[in-house]
Amino acid sequence: MSYADSGTGSVDVVRILGRSSSLFTRVPRIFAEELGIRYVLEPIYDMTATDPAAYGGNPALKLPSLRRGESLLFGAHNICLALAEMSAAPRRIVWPEQLRDDLSRNAHELVWHAMGAQVQLVFGTVVAKLPADNVYFAKGRAGLDNSLRWLDRHAIQIMSSLPARDISLLEVSLFCLVEHLMFRATLPLAPYPALLAFREAFGARPSALQTQYQFDAPASG
Repeated sequence: MSYADSGTGSVDVVRILGRSSSLFTRVPRIFAEELGIRYVLEPIYDMTATDPAAYGGNPALKLPSLRRGESLLFGAHNICLALAEMSAAPRRIVWPEQLRDDLSRNAHELVWHAMGAQVQLVFGTVVAKLPADNVYFAKGRAGLDNSLRWLDRHAIQIMSSLPARDISLLEVSLFCLVEHLMFRATLPLAPYPALLAFREAFGARPSALQTQYQFDAPASG
């Protein structure tokens, strides 16, 4: 069952400001689904806008944000923490701060680096239509590929090193990344078979099925 709500909702429904096509927005959406938090997704349509109002008041011109009444919280990680604090369901969640070995800490760093690198590539070469062979994007793509190869090589060991859990920010972030690489066709995924296998397994979760990437259509009328 999806907890997403396209209506006005009641006072207990929080609002996630982001995009259905956004890698960083999907992370807290999956957490909301896993934790049974009712939410409304408020789409941000124009990513070229330079007015904070277009991003719900985020001065960094970024997404996602979480609105609870008059409160506005910025960033995917912060939103996931807030959703966990709101949840009445006891869930075992592994956060980055709980990781105790270099392997899993490095994995989390590389996942979030790769997430940012892919967004830069898409925005720079697709949205802004800048030359893909520019050294800035060439280096970004190389770093993204190197990070994915490292994650693929260590994937099994990384997952087995995580504490007992119902969900972890690392796994949710990695799944959203791999799915987004497919959604945006950023680079071939055949060189990363372990990541593809992880994506297939995690993708069977109801929270993943309820939050699949799509482009938001502006309301007509």
